[in-house]
Amino acid sequence: MLQKITHDAFKSHGSIQILYPGLAMSGQDSGIGSIGRIDHASVHGRQHIGMHPHINDEILSYFRAGKVEHIDSEGYKDTIGGTRLMLMKAGKSFYHEEYIDGQDEPFEGLQIFIRPGEKDLPPEVIFQDLKQHDSENQWRLLASPAFETALHFSSQTWLYDVKLTAHKALALPALPGTALTALLYVYQGSVRVNNDTVLDKREALVLKNEVISIQSDKGAELVLFLTDENAPIFKDGMYSGNKGNT
Repeated sequence: MLQKITHDAFKSHGSIQILYPGLAMSGQDSGIGSIGRIDHASVHGRQHIGMHPHINDEILSYFRAGKVEHIDSEGYKDTIGGTRLMLMKAGKSFYHEEYIDGQDEPFEGLQIFIRPGEKDLPPEVIFQDLKQHDSENQWRLLASPAFETALHFSSQTWLYDVKLTAHKALALPALPGTALTALLYVYQGSVRVNNDTVLDKREALVLKNEVISIQSDKGAELVLFLTDENAPIFKDGMYSGNKGNT
């Protein structure tokens, strides 16, 4: 199964473009398995997002350019962006605020809302420093279930990234399990999949039980999501939860 998600599937909310991947697939569930929502944000200048709640969301901040100061109800205060990632596991109750600095360097990044494996888990905040900004032509595992990685989800969810250089070809990584559903997201640039499907920036491809080849004429930055749609998840998180067809 291969299905493309185009730009038209995004909902615009100011500087944030919001994707509910399940709705883009014409499903009754706004997510796909544990992948609840993907926000692609772009900010020029400074912006303050005031203290606000999250309940039963697991939010990975994948901010590639610019800096964000994070403050939360668990007592954490830190600056993230570039090579410093953050996973907020909201659980029963969690509040945070953000100060975005996109003045010297325009801010751009993803805020990824993953559904937890169960309801009302204890809140937790995890930071991860990457050894380098990019992983060229090789998939990098950023987050996974349990403790395979420093950033660990409570659901059966894996997250990879790669910077594909021009005229290189890449397959999917060796999958950690069978019958997984993948969502390939173009963060920057443009790619061709199997020579016949073109994906531009802010487009995606959902696939299952497929072998593919990914190529780029000018280079691209990609994010890959894997989810086990048969594994237990809690579907009523504040942001990651099922929004139906609304």
